[in-house]
Amino acid sequence: MSALPILQLKAVGKSYGQTRVLKGIDLDVMRGEIVSLIGPSGSGKTTALRCMNFLEAYDEGEVWIKGQLLGYRSAGRSERDRDSDSDASIAEVRRPVAMVFQQFNLWPHMTVLANVAAPLVLSKKIGKAEAQRKALAALQRVGLEHKADVYPARLSGGQQQRVGIARALAIEPEVMLLDEPTSALDPELVEEVLSVIRSLAQDGMTMVMVTHEMSFAAKISDKVVFMEAGQIVEAGPPAQLFGNTRTPRLQQFLKPWFDRSLSVSPSTEAVPAQTSTETDRSHA
Repeated sequence: MSALPILQLKAVGKSYGQTRVLKGIDLDVMRGEIVSLIGPSGSGKTTALRCMNFLEAYDEGEVWIKGQLLGYRSAGRSERDRDSDSDASIAEVRRPVAMVFQQFNLWPHMTVLANVAAPLVLSKKIGKAEAQRKALAALQRVGLEHKADVYPARLSGGQQQRVGIARALAIEPEVMLLDEPTSALDPELVEEVLSVIRSLAQDGMTMVMVTHEMSFAAKISDKVVFMEAGQIVEAGPPAQLFGNTRTPRLQQFLKPWFDRSLSVSPSTEAVPAQTSTETDRSHA
């Protein structure tokens, strides 16, 4: 891994009117790292994720992508100074980052192949034939090349989310942001999406993921971040957060998951799973 973070948040804050939803978030994401954001609903996880690629304009602090400041001309100013050509500069800085949304966001009037190819044509100005070639390769990556000519309404929820992941993969990102990628799915469809994410992790893709899938986060993550009330309460490797929790609030948050774990101790579940994931990725 590089010595410098590929994605970095420094004292990031965000308010909606008088409500401060992020309160000085600091986070370093290294190349090839899997970071899971967990916490109760309304804790600021999705807002933090959306600030990472400026889908939400943060009010305080700094977001850096590959050493470039995102969204503003200069760092450390109390009054922010957006560029007159800010849309173009924002797009350039966040080019290495792709987003996977929880609600799929597929165009219903377009085929699966067209949905995946569209960002390449519209944003990257790639020719139609080359865009379709890249789109088909991305669909193969998630096991859906046989659905290329199908419309989204004919797909299951799990398949639609896999198309969303393929659309993100098609632009060849260096970082993927995933916002609760399984939350809109029936329980029986969750595993097919988690399997794709697991495969991406084994290939070394850098990912930041908001998730309520605690077992999956424990197994796949290099770092887990627990948020509440717009702040990071605890962060560290899965073995720490799931096996040696330091804060009473995190213990309380995880208790229902521990109770459902059928007498498997948190330390024995988290530590071997993390070691297995790291071994898989080292051979990818």
